Amino acid sequence: MLRRELPALLTLVVGFFMVLGPFIPARHFTTARTGFEGWAIIITAFAAVLGVANIARLSVLRISRRERDWPYHLPLLAGLVVMMALAIGGSAGKAPLFGIQEGTLFNDFYNHVYVPMQGTMFALLAFYIASAAFRAFRIRSFDASLLAVAAVLVMLGRVPIGTVIWDELPRVADWIMNIPNNAAKRAILIGAALGAIATGLKVILGLERNYLGGD
Repeated sequence: MLRRELPALLTLVVGFFMVLGPFIPARHFTTARTGFEGWAIIITAFAAVLGVANIARLSVLRISRRERDWPYHLPLLAGLVVMMALAIGGSAGKAPLFGIQEGTLFNDFYNHVYVPMQGTMFALLAFYIASAAFRAFRIRSFDASLLAVAAVLVMLGRVPIGTVIWDELPRVADWIMNIPNNAAKRAILIGAALGAIATGLKVILGLERNYLGGD
């Protein structure tokens, strides 16, 4: 019983301090809230270490069992070990090539290996976005036609050929992005914020207990 009730009680107490902390200027209340924030940082750090250890454990298991795509886990483990060694090796400040500051091997590997691979992944995502946009622009209703017209105007207003077609087209594109687009984006953000608040309150009050491993 305590495995479910105790975490729910802790969530209620900590959530109470975190939500009402900015509105209650009492010194003891603020001190307690700051303490909870410090504990949250410590727990997050341990969770990150646990996540890295879990990734390493699963990779070793898949390599040992020769599961599907197991060769891809070899560079994953190698990169994990090398980057950790390069970062931790300079903690004493004696080796200039170690550490995470500018000019170290860790920084060079990050900027010249990880960042280009990250850019490649985002470049591949651009093709999927273009494919999704093509499917979304199929005019099958009045709303889809508005979306297609607005998208065409914005795209033409962002390229030099748009100015050749009509010199006011860039201003039209800016108006679409600044007025209708911002209004829709803010409505989505407000809805997402209200949803996050509702979910947070359900968790704090114990109405939502999926994080405890049950319904």
